[in-house]
Amino acid sequence: MGGFFGVASDSDCVPDVYFGTDYHSHLGTRRGGMAFYGPRGFDRTIHDISNVPFRSRFIKDAETIKGNMGIGCISDYDPQPLLVRSRLGNYAIVTVGHIGNADELIEEAFRKGQNHFLEMSGNNINATELTASLINQGETFAEGIRHAQESIKGSMSILLLTQGGIYAARDRMGRTPMFVGSKGGSTCVSFESFAFINLGYALKKELGPAEIAFLTPGGCEVVRQPLDGLKICAFLWIYYGYPPSVYEGMGVEESRYRCGASLARMDGGGGGWADTVAGVPDSGTTYAIGYSNESGIPFARPFIKYTSTWARSFMPHAQKQRDLIARMKLIPVGGLIDGKRLLLIDDSVVRGTQLREQISSLFKAGAEEVHARIACPPILFPCKHLNFSRTTTEDELLSRKVIGRFDPGLSHEGLAEYADLEGAKGRRLVEGIRGAFKLTTLKFQCLDKMKESIGVNPCSLCTYCWDGRK
Repeated sequence: MGGFFGVASDSDCVPDVYFGTDYHSHLGTRRGGMAFYGPRGFDRTIHDISNVPFRSRFIKDAETIKGNMGIGCISDYDPQPLLVRSRLGNYAIVTVGHIGNADELIEEAFRKGQNHFLEMSGNNINATELTASLINQGETFAEGIRHAQESIKGSMSILLLTQGGIYAARDRMGRTPMFVGSKGGSTCVSFESFAFINLGYALKKELGPAEIAFLTPGGCEVVRQPLDGLKICAFLWIYYGYPPSVYEGMGVEESRYRCGASLARMDGGGGGWADTVAGVPDSGTTYAIGYSNESGIPFARPFIKYTSTWARSFMPHAQKQRDLIARMKLIPVGGLIDGKRLLLIDDSVVRGTQLREQISSLFKAGAEEVHARIACPPILFPCKHLNFSRTTTEDELLSRKVIGRFDPGLSHEGLAEYADLEGAKGRRLVEGIRGAFKLTTLKFQCLDKMKESIGVNPCSLCTYCWDGRK
């Protein structure tokens, strides 16, 4: 995944782009970049941030580059921003999303006379360059962006920096957010709603699905009105969104409190059967507080996350690295574990890497019982729109591994019975996962209660990774 931030200003905007982009570091840890337009024309810098925070890696660049308009990004995959010289003019571009029909679009580009693509990410063409090639087919930037939005199957949000301003375009279905803020002489655009607050910007608007806006120091001009059919990713509230984020008017932190309270009511609403409730750091903590407030079971922290150097466990591509990070970054607090009946709450179970390590460490530290509650249903389908669940194949999902033991070769349609947690197959799936983790008890939040906790119109949420529905 990734995030972006852009500013059009009547004065130097480098500090704002630098700090605004850094506020998106929770969305990716592999690459970062910034591009500016100023006295020297276009200027760009890209660095690997796998082992060094964005802010530390780019501090020297921020002190030397000058520009009154700029864009920055955090990316898990492709190096960006890219600088492009096209028949429409020179520009810099960053994107966030996933192109599901990349091979088809590449072959079409070759048929139309394009000879090559330059930027490679591994063995794949850079998705941002492919997006730029689609934009270059338009007669204007706005027309080209619209063509890209309509050609891409998946999702692609775009920031395009020109000499006159910044084009900001939210993806066709609005699966990822995009916000515009303003302060005297400056206009900004951001993936996260909180990223510009401490920089002095006030929220001006949230772009709708496929909406295109042109940002200048003087404000924001809408060049394409939003379309119907919003399908914003529900996983933003469940896991990816930073606690102060607000999407479609609904705050992440508040929704997690509501979901935690809902989980407590699912258990009957009272305490006495567990000594303490704890959240898997960091996103699970809010759910645990909501559960504790509703049930009366005391909140505690039986392990502490060492955040100074260890990355998020889902980021690395190698399973051995994910296992190592999951084991090393959480340190148990023995006095809060030994002889205790513990209730553990996590946001989700994808591969099960982190939760398995934590449960094992709790039992090794002397826990008498370990119960777990998960804030969303079992994930049954790898995300095909955004890769939010960070898997490339169905076999990587823990739920699919468990189902594979029951129903090898099960069809897409057949998985619907396992998505029903009240049905016989749904209960069998949960019991299979419980057994794999050696938990005392395990329960998942049902899909309807999860949507209710988020608070957005259910028809506007994308829940494909849970129910397989577009």
